[in-house]
Amino acid sequence: MTRISRREFTAAALAAGLAAKADAAPADSNGEWRNRQAGMSYRRLGRTGFHISEVVMGGNTISPTNWEHVLLALDMGLNYLDTAPAYGNGKSEMGYANVLKARNRDSFFLNTKISVWDINRTKLYADLFASLSESEQKKMQHLAQEEIEQREALNRDYIGMYFASQVDELKGAALANVLSRHYGDRIDRGKNYKQIIFDSFEQSMKRLGTDHTDLLMCPHGASTPHEVANHPEIFEAFEKLKKDGRVRYLGVSAHNDPGGVLNAAIDTGVYSVAMVAYSIVNRKWMEPVLEKARKKDFGVVAMKVARPVFNGRNNGTVDPPERVKLIEDAVPGPLKRPQKAYLWALRNPNLSAVISEIHSADLVRDNLPLAAPKKG
Repeated sequence: MTRISRREFTAAALAAGLAAKADAAPADSNGEWRNRQAGMSYRRLGRTGFHISEVVMGGNTISPTNWEHVLLALDMGLNYLDTAPAYGNGKSEMGYANVLKARNRDSFFLNTKISVWDINRTKLYADLFASLSESEQKKMQHLAQEEIEQREALNRDYIGMYFASQVDELKGAALANVLSRHYGDRIDRGKNYKQIIFDSFEQSMKRLGTDHTDLLMCPHGASTPHEVANHPEIFEAFEKLKKDGRVRYLGVSAHNDPGGVLNAAIDTGVYSVAMVAYSIVNRKWMEPVLEKARKKDFGVVAMKVARPVFNGRNNGTVDPPERVKLIEDAVPGPLKRPQKAYLWALRNPNLSAVISEIHSADLVRDNLPLAAPKKG
């Protein structure tokens, strides 16, 4: 009897996982291709026409002292880099600046975000809330709670519980939404919404050492549909940056109420891309909206794909056994749990890619093979 080695067993499991993925874009697909390599599968990012690697590079752990593994990923065919001012208080963008110096700027797609828009908005309305009478405060809080409950936005499987401040962010955003409907005329929206986008963008470009980005996501971390559907200042700022050749497409990211935010972004007709939390745990909320996104030619990158079943950050959250069982049953075999989560998500034809917080060369070698072409 021939004994199968663990390496062979793992290779067989990877091959089975690759075979179950949704189809990649055909090699002759129209659109924009960058850094195309034979060992990588690419999918079209909606109406942008960008063909991006099935696994893309998260930027939260990139810094001026931790960036060289990004070059290895690019050498293997990855072609989409994600960052934000909030990551390391600007250190992620400064780390990527080294990558931009080492590689041709337009040999990959670059996305950054506006990280202060939503924080600024929430604070403005928190200050306004504090000026109201006690009875009016209770009324506003009641309306905000109703908004949250109507959307099941605090369901633990839907919200994911990825970080400690997540619930407070959601509650703050919901209260700001209600206050904006009743007292929005008290806010200088040009100064506090639009100008903050321009200022944040310029600071990001300085840290990155470039003058343009392919995607700009605003808000970074929207918590409610209202934030993307009721702030024309975002669209006005984007149109100015686009006209000036600084930004090509507008996107949004969302941990909280990701299905609601994605749906609202699609309906605006202005957003072209979203990066939203999607996993085997919240799929019942997300999959109908993901299908709508594909029908509308709207690009979606899935984030937090592995986090609900694997606490790689060791930040005090846990991996509930019932969640772990979901992914182990869906993708059996010896692969690591995050690998299983990514392969599971890539079965969905309505996704363009999954984003991975790849912080080392070892993780590059772990996760990029998941984006290899299917055999046969």
